[in-house]
Amino acid sequence: MWGKGEACKIVCTHPRQISAMSVAERISYERGENVGSDIGYKTWLDRHGGRHSSVILCTSRSLLRVLIPEGLEASERRRKKVLSNLTHIIVDEVHERDCCTDFILTILRGLLPSYPHLRLILMSATISAKRFSRYFGGCPIIDVPGITFPVKNFYLEDVLSIVKSQKENHLDDKIMGVLDEVRELTEEDKLALDEAIHTAWLNDEFDPLLELVAKPGSSQIFNYQHSVTGLTPLMVLAGKGRVSDVCMLLSFGAICELCAKDGTTALELAERGDQKETAKAIREHLESSISNSKEEQRLIDTYLEKNSNSVDIALLEQLLEKICRDSKGAILVCLPGWNEICKTLDRLSDNPLFKDASKFLIIPLHSTLPYKMQKKVFSQPPPGCRKIILSSNIAETAITIDDVVYVIDSGWNEEKSYDPYNNVSTFQLSLISKACAKQREGRAGRCQPGICYHLYSKSRASSLPDFQVPEIKRMPLEELCFQAKLLDPNRRIERFLRKTLDPPVLDTIDNAILVLQDIGALSQDERLTELGEKLGSLPVHPVTSKMLIFAILMNCLDPALTLACVSDCKDPFTHPTLRSTRRKADAAKAELASLYGGHSDQLAVVAAFDCWKNAEERGQESRFCSKYYISRSTMSKLSCMRKQLKMELVQNGFMPKDSSTCSLNARDPGVLHAVLVAGLYPMVGRLRPPLMKGRQAVVVTRSRGKVLLHGQSLNFEPSLKLTDRHPLIVFDKITRGDGGTDIRKCTVVGPVPLLIVAKEIAVGPAQEKDNGKGGIENDHDGNEEIDIYKTFEEKMDIENKLNQQPEEMVMSSPNNKVTVVVDGWLHFLSKALDIAQLYCLRDRLSSAILFKVKHPNEALPPVLGASMQALASILSYDGLSGISLEPVETSTSMVNPTDISRFLPGRSTGTHKMSRREPKRFKRCKRPQNQDATLQQRAQECNTRKQSKSPKEQKVAQQQNLPSGDLSLNGYPSGRPSSPKGSTRGTSLKRRRGN
Repeated sequence: MWGKGEACKIVCTHPRQISAMSVAERISYERGENVGSDIGYKTWLDRHGGRHSSVILCTSRSLLRVLIPEGLEASERRRKKVLSNLTHIIVDEVHERDCCTDFILTILRGLLPSYPHLRLILMSATISAKRFSRYFGGCPIIDVPGITFPVKNFYLEDVLSIVKSQKENHLDDKIMGVLDEVRELTEEDKLALDEAIHTAWLNDEFDPLLELVAKPGSSQIFNYQHSVTGLTPLMVLAGKGRVSDVCMLLSFGAICELCAKDGTTALELAERGDQKETAKAIREHLESSISNSKEEQRLIDTYLEKNSNSVDIALLEQLLEKICRDSKGAILVCLPGWNEICKTLDRLSDNPLFKDASKFLIIPLHSTLPYKMQKKVFSQPPPGCRKIILSSNIAETAITIDDVVYVIDSGWNEEKSYDPYNNVSTFQLSLISKACAKQREGRAGRCQPGICYHLYSKSRASSLPDFQVPEIKRMPLEELCFQAKLLDPNRRIERFLRKTLDPPVLDTIDNAILVLQDIGALSQDERLTELGEKLGSLPVHPVTSKMLIFAILMNCLDPALTLACVSDCKDPFTHPTLRSTRRKADAAKAELASLYGGHSDQLAVVAAFDCWKNAEERGQESRFCSKYYISRSTMSKLSCMRKQLKMELVQNGFMPKDSSTCSLNARDPGVLHAVLVAGLYPMVGRLRPPLMKGRQAVVVTRSRGKVLLHGQSLNFEPSLKLTDRHPLIVFDKITRGDGGTDIRKCTVVGPVPLLIVAKEIAVGPAQEKDNGKGGIENDHDGNEEIDIYKTFEEKMDIENKLNQQPEEMVMSSPNNKVTVVVDGWLHFLSKALDIAQLYCLRDRLSSAILFKVKHPNEALPPVLGASMQALASILSYDGLSGISLEPVETSTSMVNPTDISRFLPGRSTGTHKMSRREPKRFKRCKRPQNQDATLQQRAQECNTRKQSKSPKEQKVAQQQNLPSGDLSLNGYPSGRPSSPKGSTRGTSLKRRRGN
């Protein structure tokens, strides 16, 4: 279009912001411009350039936000305006197959017929071009040769020999072949070789062939086969008895196993021509190769016995030492994720060679680091200083680090996977693909010849998959399904996702739809609700959006902003190398968590940010970060993300510009726990004692899986002390690695917040064994899957008794003991009155959020306002004094005004296995008379107790800055938070919170 004198408007997407920003800066530099004029970029936290820029580089998410803008009425109109002004859309690095990129391709494939002027270009160095071409109806493929330099590859067998060798410089006899490694032969080269091989074989004229062999870049020439006969230079020289020339080619790497068109090899040609010395030289070379192969295999087998399924940091350290002693040039180390980056940093910090900061500049590179820190990888170190970059897969594509000569490929990636049948997401190490290996290798040859060390064997390299499994087939799809519904509200989600390049598993789609229905974003018939339309206007996960609305209505916004943004940042707590210092860091983290009740990794981050912000305002940021082992850069990024998200909330009408009233309860532990549960549900588990003495405590999840707590969690050591009360914990993810399956960040919570946000609760008669304690004992074998009805006869007896009673008998008296079952697996004991009040509050919450969605600028009606105030008081007192339902192992009621003082903080819950028949025993709750008066009375009781605390409680409240008076809340969002598919459903007898 420039050729026709027409203006161009180009958008180029990248999977990561560092790629978009660095490529924009590089293009601007090469054009002699500043970023923001003709060339701009746009990410969530930063943008340069605008309407007048000809080229905008952006993240995939940024383009997706344009294709699916907020507000359904304006959506189609705005999309038409944007796409009509664009001339080209370039989707770079499509081989990575992230969810956003695949989704964008599906959208654009449907939109292209309506915009015939628009040109779509897909780019990648390792793309499966034919498959993408077929997806877009046979579109043309353009092969653009890039300017790359040759790269020499070493594999595990080579690396083990290198680190084992006492040779001073392992590159002396290897580096000479670097330039020869990957040079492709031109058609002119092939014609010349055909002629030289032909004349040498027929006329014994060897000079032309030897001249070609001696040329730089001759590794391809050594093994070139004649286009007609299949003869190689080695075969010709072997058949003619040129012993010295044969030995030279063998030393250069000529392959003597190759066969000519008639099936003969170099050795057979030498024997056929009676060239005994030549044949002997070839046999010796073959025997030596076999011997070397056996030695290499022995080394590999011995090594893999101890190091097979993880990154060997010790070998990596030895290899770095060898490279740094033998050569010069920057080194890029490709690691799976942040955990391995930290381990390597710690290891190198303890190494005397790398301790000298004047000689080595060690830079971590990860997507969660601020861009200012990421940009350090492009800077040149001082003279005499060597740069070592420890990077995740962020360095694989789209960025060019000019001075990198050496790449160390660990062979592993940190990959998020999803089990749709158990509804569990895990982060685990997985082997890379051949495409990833090629990308990593290419980082060494971007600006000069380089060397790549692969820490896996040649046989493993050949068995790697061609490409990674597309993200859409191994990730939870709540966001994707939600965006599909926002894009086309009238089409079923499953029908839309079937049009993707690799459609996801149907169970994954069903689970995602259930989550969206549970939070009220979709109706039961899969229609977008008014709440769903509101949630779609925020640039975060829909469950996180729901948590933010919840927090605004609960006047607890400030910590919710931190919780919403911290998942996209690395851990702000640093991990010192020395054990003594590490203990101090753990103690500092625990001290911060105690500000909001303790026993919480998530709230430790909230407290850290609040204290950091206060320290920054007072000019004491450095002192605070040093004392509490906090990363200043992470806090700075977190602060920017919070401001951006807050701006989005204001722009979309969720909160006023003056947000001071939205955080009145920001330091109330009870309300904070409720906000946290709303954001993490259904990731709930219960802490159980270890099965054997000396072992770790375990967390039992809904799927009956047993997971360990990671050593970095604040709850790791206290967990053994807490297991006698079987507390509930909420967590963000389960990580599967070499040490097994574990939870790294979790929070101990009471059951009241869970009962508020849970998908469904069922109520049945309390059945206790007379064990002298008023409680129910665990199974003697310690099995966590406890059945509260021990025998078949006991079950039948209970069934018969229930059949003789009307359904109302269970809830007939306020003081009746009842069993409460949450989501079909968590069991508690309570009084009928308490659980009836909670049922009422759940219904009122639904009504309150619906009112707020429809009338955002109006106050709640008096009945809903009173209910929200009652809920706020219960949650606040629960966080202060540990109000809780009792597990089935004990028999105390939930909130008993006469003996509330004996409830312990963090009172725990128990669990019992439910059979498929058991839900039939649970009856509908009947609302007691004068329910509203009872709720208001309970709120007053809770507030009275808060104001009449013991001296010890008053001291704790003063230290934590807890509110001591009545709480004023505006409401609560509607809908049911998510629950995994496959939960035990209790037919018509189960009470569920409506939308």
